Amino acid sequence: MTAIWAGIDAGKTHHHCVVIDDTGKRLLSRRVANDETELLKLLGDVLALGEEAVWAIDLADGGAALVIAVLLNHGQQLLYIPGRAVNRASEGCRGDGKTDAKDAAVIADQARIRRDLTPLRPGDELVSELKVLTRHRRDLSDDRSRTINRLRGHLTELFPGLERELDLGNVGPLVLLTGYQTPAAIRRTGRRRLATWLRNRKVRGADDLATGAVQAAEGQHTSVPGEDMAAHVVHSLTREVMALNEKIAEIDKLIEGRFRQHHNAEVITSMPGIGSLLGAEFLAATGGDMDAFTSPDRLAAFAGVSPVPRDSGKVSGNLHRPTRYSRRLQRVFYTSALISIRCCDESRRFYDRKRAEGKRHSQAVMALARRRVNVLSLLRDGRCYTPHHPSHRPLDNSIRNRYLSKS
Repeated sequence: MTAIWAGIDAGKTHHHCVVIDDTGKRLLSRRVANDETELLKLLGDVLALGEEAVWAIDLADGGAALVIAVLLNHGQQLLYIPGRAVNRASEGCRGDGKTDAKDAAVIADQARIRRDLTPLRPGDELVSELKVLTRHRRDLSDDRSRTINRLRGHLTELFPGLERELDLGNVGPLVLLTGYQTPAAIRRTGRRRLATWLRNRKVRGADDLATGAVQAAEGQHTSVPGEDMAAHVVHSLTREVMALNEKIAEIDKLIEGRFRQHHNAEVITSMPGIGSLLGAEFLAATGGDMDAFTSPDRLAAFAGVSPVPRDSGKVSGNLHRPTRYSRRLQRVFYTSALISIRCCDESRRFYDRKRAEGKRHSQAVMALARRRVNVLSLLRDGRCYTPHHPSHRPLDNSIRNRYLSKS
């Protein structure tokens, strides 16, 4: 049986494909458009060169989504090789130049000689929807953060006392800025009328918010140059933030609805600190397929919550934080660990024990996040997490090892 390896250097509008045989000889090198007709033609030409083809690509989403779907829909074996690995392998090739054809050839050669590359499989439709929704929510959240930062910048120029007083992450201060932006306007209105205006718009803590705003206004009687235009910009940016808040709330409802339909939703949310949003992020980051992770250690390495050795010569036991991991999945475990410290007694005890050992706050939370990775065993068995309630005698190691995996 003739085996061939096809490497694809993916791009937004075009891809470059190089096919090699078992000796590394180049059989085909072609630039193809990111178009279904062109990709199907490439697939037919590659399959005509050998009886068994193994494909490899350096992107797992984005501009490579169409070519991945075409290959998987036609039952092709497809491997994923990170771009960093391609760059490192290219350094060992002859010549300093970089071209798409060279990168594609390196990808094909790496697929030929390596046995540890991650296979890409057809995704669950529900998980695919969660990937789209969580990615869109992250973009909206980033837009909101940028808009709030711009709003704070303009408000600091216009009315620094009020900027220090307001927490723009809450709804009440945003409602206040839609009606009042300058110290003179707030002074003219007065505390009582301002509090009434806020209550009519269903703002919580209207009296305290009005008192703080009036006190800030009493501390500034100077009008800055361009005050009217600055107030207009502050009003406009405030409306943008409120609109983004509404969009994020709508996306959150969609994410929760889709997540609750997943068969592992109940198991995932049984973990303290994980709700619908973090659960959806977990499924989107892992693809919802636990078979890709042979052990909790493999999942921990992928999430970047376990240290990696940096040993050389006589130096051993030198552990460092990893540099290659899923930032998205690490955030899920780290954030859920932070939340669980406040709502789960067992997590709190583990955190306090690590702090007593001399670890910093971030180190203790990361250690707790590593322990929570054992949710993998729960997902495989379909068992919900049940917290362990210790007796009056000290916990032995066998009981401690059942943390987050006891049913």
